[in-house]
Amino acid sequence: MVATARELTFAQAVGDGLACAMREDPRVWIFGEDVAAGGAYGASQGLLAEFGPARVRDTPISEIAIAGFAVGAAMTGTRPVPEIMHMDFAACAMDQLVNQMAKMRYMAGGKTSVPVTVRCGVGGWLGAAAQHSQSLEAWFTHMPGLKVAASGTAEDAKGVLIAAIRDDNPTIVLEPLALFPTRGQVPEEPYERPVGVASRKRDGGDLTIVTWGGIVPRVLEAAERLAEQGVEADVLDLLWLKPLDGEAILASLARTHRLLVVHQAYRRSGFGAEIVAYVNEHGFDLLDQPVRRVAGLDVPVPFAAPLEEYVLPSVERIVQAALDLA
Repeated sequence: MVATARELTFAQAVGDGLACAMREDPRVWIFGEDVAAGGAYGASQGLLAEFGPARVRDTPISEIAIAGFAVGAAMTGTRPVPEIMHMDFAACAMDQLVNQMAKMRYMAGGKTSVPVTVRCGVGGWLGAAAQHSQSLEAWFTHMPGLKVAASGTAEDAKGVLIAAIRDDNPTIVLEPLALFPTRGQVPEEPYERPVGVASRKRDGGDLTIVTWGGIVPRVLEAAERLAEQGVEADVLDLLWLKPLDGEAILASLARTHRLLVVHQAYRRSGFGAEIVAYVNEHGFDLLDQPVRRVAGLDVPVPFAAPLEEYVLPSVERIVQAALDLA
């Protein structure tokens, strides 16, 4: 069957993924702050009308209640998809997320599963300041029992979300809020971006750029500028941080022998450091130069737009780091 694609915004692609999963499986339902009204950023628009209040529910402003309710609901046989409006607010629910949701299947000896898909709005370029602009994926990749996914295009957003909802394990899905208005071609049919499989966004032989999430469009813009200067980048969008597609990284390095890791999160202890460690342990002989990183500066994300742009990775910083490598 040939997929029929149409242009959707990133937010619409997320809503389309939710609708596909809910039509496919009556156990899937969504809840969170204002989701019945369409969500704070519009991703759940129209779902209440189609699926009704039993499967599209508003909650109090309490992330610990949202996460805790999701654990119990999953253990009783449903497949909940809670929304945490900004990933920063996950700090309010860390016990439920990392001590209950992540560990329950292990603690029960496999006698129960916790198929929860936690949607987290993430990242900067919103003018939302230090408490609403963070990328905290490294917190959750550190935790056994959780899977972590991130997408940077509308098409990937739908496929990643469907794959996460179908999976029997708890998954944190990062949705970059700054990309919600951006548009892309999205197939109508349900489809997956398979768990643990990266996506090559661009072919090149001079260096490998590994990235994910909200920075992906900037990396691709940087790759185009590099091509104008005769440098061809192999751009690998991880999609899934955990499980990590290490084989795809090593396969790219076998061709390029140079690695640049780009992410929006803070540089220190960011997930990029884990990629550097992985390559050092499994592919050191493939490298002609030390791995470079471009990341957010280690300061709170500012409110003022010029300062926010300075703190978060720019196309110019990515280009310069790539030129220094290549």
